Amino acid sequence: MKKSTLLATSAIVIGLITGTANADTIRFWTTENQPERLAKQEAMAADFNKQTGHTVEVIPVEEKDLGTRTTAAFAAGDLPDVIYHTLQYVLPWAEAGILDVEANSDIVEELDASTFAPGAIDMAQFDGLTASVPVDGWTQMVVYRKDLFDAAGLKAPTSYNAISAAVDALHNPPSMYGFVAATKVDENFMSQVLEHVFLANGVSPVSANGFSPFEEKATTEVLEFYKKIAKASPEGELFWQQSREIYFAGKAAMIIWSPFILDELAGLRDSAPPTINDDPTSGELASKTGIVTTFGGPSNPNGAAWADIRYFGVTSDANTDVASEFVKFSMSDGYTSTLSIAPEGKFPVRRGEPSNPNQYVDAWSKLPVGVDRKAPLSELYAPAMINEIVSGLETADRWGVKEGQLSLASKIINSQAINRIVRQYIDDEISASEAVSKMNDQLSSIE
Repeated sequence: MKKSTLLATSAIVIGLITGTANADTIRFWTTENQPERLAKQEAMAADFNKQTGHTVEVIPVEEKDLGTRTTAAFAAGDLPDVIYHTLQYVLPWAEAGILDVEANSDIVEELDASTFAPGAIDMAQFDGLTASVPVDGWTQMVVYRKDLFDAAGLKAPTSYNAISAAVDALHNPPSMYGFVAATKVDENFMSQVLEHVFLANGVSPVSANGFSPFEEKATTEVLEFYKKIAKASPEGELFWQQSREIYFAGKAAMIIWSPFILDELAGLRDSAPPTINDDPTSGELASKTGIVTTFGGPSNPNGAAWADIRYFGVTSDANTDVASEFVKFSMSDGYTSTLSIAPEGKFPVRRGEPSNPNQYVDAWSKLPVGVDRKAPLSELYAPAMINEIVSGLETADRWGVKEGQLSLASKIINSQAINRIVRQYIDDEISASEAVSKMNDQLSSIE
């Protein structure tokens, strides 16, 4: 063997030994704990190990226990290296010192912040830094009968006015209801829908200083709009189940729902089949459906989208270099695998790479969705609809996030006081001004 070849071979061997010696193990907490989803995350960890030599221990955590377990681990100085978590924890954990805010912000900058959906970045801002790395999310949608809108020459339901006009044109009960609005006050579904409708008109019960009374003019616009769509709904206590069933039967022009309806619309889930015709596996209804993620009211023409965003948080106890490397891998080479865990509810908050700006959206659209049957979204829905599905993340919002009052906003929502008072207004028991006054009075006592 030549001396130069021998030296080169020795260098490679030394490099491999050094790489092995420097290989580390990090812990990753995930709330995606269903067996099939865990298996995909473990496969991702194996891919990361092949690429880097580092090991990732994937540890499932119940979502309901995540807050208490994280607080306890922080107190014990034993946090995992990376946590997959919901929006509600970003700012509180940043303030508490649980998240390594600088490390997470550096990851976003290294990946190029401009490749992320602005709404997902905006909701994680803390002292000018991005406190946790946006991973995926979904936006609530106005689901509507595009075929009926087109036939009637109606504009897409992107505003209070457009939705009201469509109700006037299409409401013809019992064969067709203009809308199926949430009216069951003790269901979180009504809370979620109402928050979206309030956000659409730029109305929030919190400011940076805490509770902020609803302004009467804009809030009255919200109330009048919601009464309009509620009056165009079937009678009774309505929540997600009736919304889906009535729309699937071809008897509703519009509903508000999450994207988890997309595979069901296309006849891919036997437990929730479309009944618009005699074939429960038919894609007919999906072909006639359009969606809108961002809509606005008269006081907020630019509108808003209600979004649920998830994040990767490198913690303050982390092996920062390896943890950061794992997050960057999961958001680049492994990002399509990250989204494949549940693509119908994991919209890509990172659109692509600077050299290929739509890379991950395109890859996501080709991932199979469904339960009893599988098909990619790109085969079920037109490209324009795929773009609309992910575009809501551009204007993603929630009460209390930008104001640093997410905890108070959550308590206000969970009190269901808004639900009850809006229902009283819908049922003509109180006037709009009385409803605004009553909401302000009851919400002001929540701390």
